[in-house]
Amino acid sequence: MAQRTEPEEPPEELVGPLGRGLAVLRAVAAGPGNRHRPGDLARTTGLARSTVDRVATTLLRLGYLRAEERDLLLAPRAAELGNAYLSSTGLPEAVGPHAVALADELDESVSVAVPDGDGVRFVAQAARRRAMAISFRAGDVLPAERCAPGALFAADWSDAEWETWRARHREDPLDSTFPAVPPRTPSGTDRGGGVDGTDGAGKVDGTEGATDAVEDGFRARAHRSRTDGWAADDQLIEAGLIAVALPVRDGTGSVVCAVSVVSHTSRHDIGSLAGVALPPLRAAVAAMEAALAAASSAERAEPPAGPGAAALKEELGSGFLQSLARGLDVLCAFGAVRGPARLSELARLTGLPRATARRSLITLRHLGYVREDEDGFRVLPRVLELGHARVSGLTLVEIATPHLAELVVRVHESASVAVLDGEDIRYVARVASSRIMHIDIRVGTRLPAYATSMGRVLLGALPEEEREAALAGVKPEALTPRTVATPEALAEAVAETARRGYGWVEQELEEGLRSLAAPVTDGRGRVVAAVNVALHAGRGSAEESLAELLPHLLGTAAAISGDLAAVSRWSAVRVS
Repeated sequence: MAQRTEPEEPPEELVGPLGRGLAVLRAVAAGPGNRHRPGDLARTTGLARSTVDRVATTLLRLGYLRAEERDLLLAPRAAELGNAYLSSTGLPEAVGPHAVALADELDESVSVAVPDGDGVRFVAQAARRRAMAISFRAGDVLPAERCAPGALFAADWSDAEWETWRARHREDPLDSTFPAVPPRTPSGTDRGGGVDGTDGAGKVDGTEGATDAVEDGFRARAHRSRTDGWAADDQLIEAGLIAVALPVRDGTGSVVCAVSVVSHTSRHDIGSLAGVALPPLRAAVAAMEAALAAASSAERAEPPAGPGAAALKEELGSGFLQSLARGLDVLCAFGAVRGPARLSELARLTGLPRATARRSLITLRHLGYVREDEDGFRVLPRVLELGHARVSGLTLVEIATPHLAELVVRVHESASVAVLDGEDIRYVARVASSRIMHIDIRVGTRLPAYATSMGRVLLGALPEEEREAALAGVKPEALTPRTVATPEALAEAVAETARRGYGWVEQELEEGLRSLAAPVTDGRGRVVAAVNVALHAGRGSAEESLAELLPHLLGTAAAISGDLAAVSRWSAVRVS
């Protein structure tokens, strides 16, 4: 991770629990694996084990972490911290669609990055699926000297900023603190692909002169980018990977981000890539700048509402760190404001006293997550290091499975998630109960949508014209004596499912099989999947099963939907 300049002395109004909570989140996000023991976090952060336990209790209750046995993992809600930064910039809305269109036009990957101190942090990517493809995630940070956007940003650096970069590079010449890129190796044979004293794999010759060569090369590329208006990455990150980039400027002429077209030496060299990509890239950047200017006055939605800190403090007592919860609320509140936010505005959005919000802001500023300007406070891209890269890449299956496991523990029945696939539903996630007699269905199983509770939920969620077209192609068969087997009856059953908000199928797919389903929605309220509980009809009456299971199922559907909304706010979520 790139080094940041912070005040030498902590301010008197520093909120200690907030700083310690962010340290734990940072350690969980930056660790080599996904699972972390509290004792390991204590050693990593230098905090007392009892402090880590209190922080973890608070973060678990707030939904930023989750627990599996004795391990702590990032939870999908951690995406909301990074979402606050992304929303405040307006970049995803203004730049994202044009990046996707450019990737489609060129059939090459396109990435968007912002300056982050002496590093470059990715905020969006439209990737092409190929055997050799880039794998950076929103939130990943790279050394500025090893990518095309870095030269564009460095072109405007002050002497102090160059000194900060130089100190970091001399302390870490192999880039071992940047996990998103292959580390440089002390020696190697130059394959002719790199500049700045490195070869195409980011290798250095191991001498003190190599550090100076890297700086000289980096300064030369920064100067060239100022002259040419674009920058190139000729295998600086990794052998074979090349890119060209252009800056995107705001209304004042300041560079706010850079857009890169990324390819491979098997398809292009730098010259041919520049020739093919720069003309459409320039057109895309012009459209991005126009959209960014138009978005600067757009209204923002209210930030996600978390559980009330006061109520949780009363519920959990001394184990809950209220000041940590309040500080995270302040951080998330930036997502409701375009650009700089005034103290009074953040206090209003969070419902906190001005003095409380101010102390949180002072702490966030000290830690490098917020900057104070004359026109207010701005949240900085460093917030993305708090787990955004990891959670923004979660799939629907990864999001849903922990909730299915919790549901199975509560109701002692099998639970599944499915998506609509033509006339069928396709199971994409499942957790089976431990009963001797349970429903034996596996992930990948396809069943006719018309005869399943999840199918009727998904069909019922379609727009009216799409629903009519989908049902018109279905020829229902009487799979059991109870199956709805006429088009008219099926249309009414689907409509009734949509009206009541859940699906119920009583022995229509198979004798003795009862199923209850609820919709799973994304952040825009669209139904993208369904979750169900399946059980044997002999375990009670239909009325008893519905009364017992429906509240648990609806709660699980809401929990999955909430996590999906956080992760999918600015990142596309794959099914699996």
